[in-house]
Amino acid sequence: MATTELGAALRHWRDRVPPQAVGLPTGGRRRAAGLRREELSQLAGVSADYIIRLEQGRAANPSPQVVEALARALRLTQDERAHLFRLAGLAPPGPGTVPRHITPGVHRMLDRLAGTPVAVFDAVWTQLLANPLYTALMGERHGNDLNAVRRAFLNPHSRVRHTPESRGALQAAQVADLRRTAGRYPDDPDLRSLIADLRRLSTRFEELWESGAVGEHQAARKTVDHPHVGALTLDCDVLSVAGSDLRIMVYTARPGTEDADRLALLSVIGMQLLTDGHSEPGTARS
Repeated sequence: MATTELGAALRHWRDRVPPQAVGLPTGGRRRAAGLRREELSQLAGVSADYIIRLEQGRAANPSPQVVEALARALRLTQDERAHLFRLAGLAPPGPGTVPRHITPGVHRMLDRLAGTPVAVFDAVWTQLLANPLYTALMGERHGNDLNAVRRAFLNPHSRVRHTPESRGALQAAQVADLRRTAGRYPDDPDLRSLIADLRRLSTRFEELWESGAVGEHQAARKTVDHPHVGALTLDCDVLSVAGSDLRIMVYTARPGTEDADRLALLSVIGMQLLTDGHSEPGTARS
């Protein structure tokens, strides 16, 4: 089957990523040590058919969002990611755009924290990556729901328990943080689109945006009402990655508490719940 330089590069990068390196099971007979197309599809959120067409040269112009997702799933270095953008006929994101590249070191950090709910967000608070325990805790997210600011203003469902006062404080902090990010990355089209959508769809967001506050959103203790293990009160810490504005969100429980026991139970049953389709997407928001 004919291919292109883009297709050949994708196949090469896919072949070099062992499934165990990205948290996938390795059972069954495999013709190659690397990722299957279906596994790359699962990791990147891109259809397996589209990946086949890219590799075979029958599709040659993926969107920047698809290229970014493939780069993350394939764990490309910064230089490899830039090369992938160029092979797709796109300019690599410039300094005026929000960094969304997850370095191999951050990937390895998440690999080593398998027993802790961890997710990586960009400076706009869009979830880029989450480990299975984080997904089991908060539920699966897709599309626009990956952005925490959009959820806070437009989606009333949440596993995180809020009072009117705590929700208002969260919204105010998120808007101040988003304004700070907009000043740092004035050329990012996704950021501009998010702000325009929220100003149009949410009166509360518009009021807060017009206030002009600038700040940084900090997390604290949260109570998560989980449909299968009950309420968990957890410490939520946000770590920043130097030079990229990535935010790593980590949930932990105090040792020896009922919360720690429930989190340990979730680590055992979480993957089964996700596999069985019990993530309850209508209520799995934070």
